[in-house]
Amino acid sequence: MTRKFTNLGALAILFITAASRTTVVFSDDTTPISADKSQVTTWFNNNLKGNLQARLDPYLAAAEEGPMKIIKVSKDGKGDFKSITDAIKSVPSGNTKRVIVQIGGGVYNEKIKIERDKPFITLYGLPNNMPNLTYAGTALQYGTVDSATLVVESKYFVAANLNIVNSSPMPDGKRKGAQALALRISGDRAAFYNCKLYGFQDTVCDDDGRHLFMNCFIQGTVDFIFGNGKSLYLNNEINVLKDNGMTMITAHARQSPSEDTGYVFVHCRITGTSNGTYLGRAWMTRPRVIFAYTDMTGIISPAGWTNNFHPERESTVYFGEYKNIGPGSDPKARVKFVKQLSDAEVKPFLSLGYIEGSKWLIPPPKL
Repeated sequence: MTRKFTNLGALAILFITAASRTTVVFSDDTTPISADKSQVTTWFNNNLKGNLQARLDPYLAAAEEGPMKIIKVSKDGKGDFKSITDAIKSVPSGNTKRVIVQIGGGVYNEKIKIERDKPFITLYGLPNNMPNLTYAGTALQYGTVDSATLVVESKYFVAANLNIVNSSPMPDGKRKGAQALALRISGDRAAFYNCKLYGFQDTVCDDDGRHLFMNCFIQGTVDFIFGNGKSLYLNNEINVLKDNGMTMITAHARQSPSEDTGYVFVHCRITGTSNGTYLGRAWMTRPRVIFAYTDMTGIISPAGWTNNFHPERESTVYFGEYKNIGPGSDPKARVKFVKQLSDAEVKPFLSLGYIEGSKWLIPPPKL
């Protein structure tokens, strides 16, 4: 498979503020993630406690000051807008305050893009009536990374309680350009809470920047979490659908030892209808992917990982596992180039410090 990979996050906007005149005290985000899954929410909330203005970086702290702006989107015409796209268009370029786009229930058949010059946007759905953001874009129509139903290029983005769907049919191996993204996240410092992402091949392009996916559901078949982000996946369900060919969860795009990127999955659960699924493949030369405390059902291949038919990459990949459970986690038949990590080796990956979370993570709003 051939993809053109973009590093759009490198074009992130520059904010000009009085940061140089402000003393900021950051909280300690090195507290390890609890080994007890039932304590993860408490651990997370404890890490986000404290004075926001003292904890957050100065750009975000300034954006969170004062009353928040709420824009309502509703299919029945009772909100400010009927479409999410129109609501986002109403946000001025270079906005410096948090804007919450509250989305009512229903299906929104639109291709949504948040440009890099519109930071501090939250897309929020009610948890008991989650809206469906749906579009049927494909790589043939738009190119792979631009086929996504939701494209986010701006900084400080938050999504909560959304179904994000690419409704294109499953690739059959015959149709050209059938890859179809539900999400591309290219903006730095983005959080996704209780979101469900549906697709087949290439569901989530975790493209660039630091991200948190927490309490989410991600479904796909091949390379359905791919890109070069530096992201923590915490307490998510990863659902692998059966495919006529090989199924693979991750295809991380790191290519140089100097790139501080990688995917870390902690307290996740891998489910699905597939079999012989690989946790990741060596799509690029130096991918970095870690699974810790994760429940792996029997759909996972005993080998666990693949060199992508590039044996020379076995010496450069960083694939790690730590205290996983379930029939798919047995290390006995794993490929030799995967690391069964020690406590010391896994420590840098098992805290919010991995993504510098205390400086930018805010909880989802309560509306």
